Amino acid sequence: MGEPLRVWVVDDDHSVRWVLEKALHQADMKAQTFERGEHLLDALAVEQPDVLITDVRMPGMDGMTLLARLSERYPHLPIIVITAHTDLENAVAAYQGGAFEYLPKPFDVDEVVELVRKAAGDRGSPSLRTSAQGKKIPSLIGKAPAMQDVFRSIGRLARSSMTVLITGESGTGKELVAKALHQHSPRAGGPFVALNTSAIAAELLESELFGHERGSFTGADARRIGRFEQANGGTLFLDEIGDMSPALQTRLLRVLAESEFYRVGGQASIKVDVRVIAATNQDLARAVKEKRFREDLYHRLNVIRINTPPLRHRRQDIPELLQHYLADAGKELGTQEKSLSSEAMSMLQGYDWPGNVRQLVNATRRLTVTAPGGVITAVDIPEDLGGQFPGSGAQAEWTQSLAFWAEEILRQEKSESLVDAALPEFEKTLIRIALNKAKGHRQQAAKMLGWGRNTLTRKIRSLNLD
Repeated sequence: MGEPLRVWVVDDDHSVRWVLEKALHQADMKAQTFERGEHLLDALAVEQPDVLITDVRMPGMDGMTLLARLSERYPHLPIIVITAHTDLENAVAAYQGGAFEYLPKPFDVDEVVELVRKAAGDRGSPSLRTSAQGKKIPSLIGKAPAMQDVFRSIGRLARSSMTVLITGESGTGKELVAKALHQHSPRAGGPFVALNTSAIAAELLESELFGHERGSFTGADARRIGRFEQANGGTLFLDEIGDMSPALQTRLLRVLAESEFYRVGGQASIKVDVRVIAATNQDLARAVKEKRFREDLYHRLNVIRINTPPLRHRRQDIPELLQHYLADAGKELGTQEKSLSSEAMSMLQGYDWPGNVRQLVNATRRLTVTAPGGVITAVDIPEDLGGQFPGSGAQAEWTQSLAFWAEEILRQEKSESLVDAALPEFEKTLIRIALNKAKGHRQQAAKMLGWGRNTLTRKIRSLNLD
């Protein structure tokens, strides 16, 4: 048996240090803990561990600054980054800073122990660290485990130009993931060109992808540069790749294999340097079995796969997404940024969102326009978004009218309270409706209203309804 692995932990949270130290000792490893990054650097000047575990946000020197220091002084030291502040920026920065792995809190201690063993086995391979400064992060939001997997995949690929296949239902943000992959790749300075292959007629898609020469077909009055040439030196994102015709699949396969193609009607071969990221909401493996998609193209595209989860599988992210896109909707529409009542938030969080994030974005615009006042309430949520009332139904309409009336009363700054102003009119309306339904019989009308006959008589007199 060799020497036990030496693992150092730096985290300002005492409970995290205690848990990790205990788990590592139980796994027959030697653990040493530090409260601050500065203390760790002092100790590293004397000796080095086999693996380092560090938090991101700490007083004094934070985890990212610590990573930058270690990349200069100890490039062979495997580092595992853990943090409670889980977002795309932190994930990408951790991997670009040379982290072996990035884990969101709360974490499984057994997973950490296993990662330590893997990291120790990887020791000696210098990390390729690049700066994450100055790169714009797309609005990918999520703390759910499924989104953390997406963030980690983007981070791991940050130094790569590998072909990627993004799968997931429509509206789950596949293009946002593709943009993030591009912006955190060596091709970030090049163009990002996106094309939805299902949105273009099959007979025009070949020209759209590869361009055409003048006169190559009826209507080709000038040479056209296709999307592959436009994306030269950068990234080409092909959405809904599963809808591509067999003939175009063959041409695409050749471009991926040889990095060259011919324009439609052209004689000269054109060389390009393009990273292809493809996306689909279809099951391509099944399409291959059914002979609808070329197997060799599938394997060429499916080098690395990232799955974007549907919104119903990450409900904990819905409140943050709603708040983010309500703010965007307010700016876009030039109106007040609206908030959600707890009841409305609960309704929307429980809704299944078949259109996923795209549907949520459109819903925030819709609610910003249709909901009166600055707070969106449960009554404002239409039936097709999980509300209890139809968006154009009578119940929703009268409550919206009541809300507009209340806002007008407040604007006029009248001395009486809203309830004092509204209650008499409210009771008059209900009494008239009940008496009309009962054809003037007060006993029947009182029963409809939930009152006694004497109460109804007194109300009629006080409200001058005789």
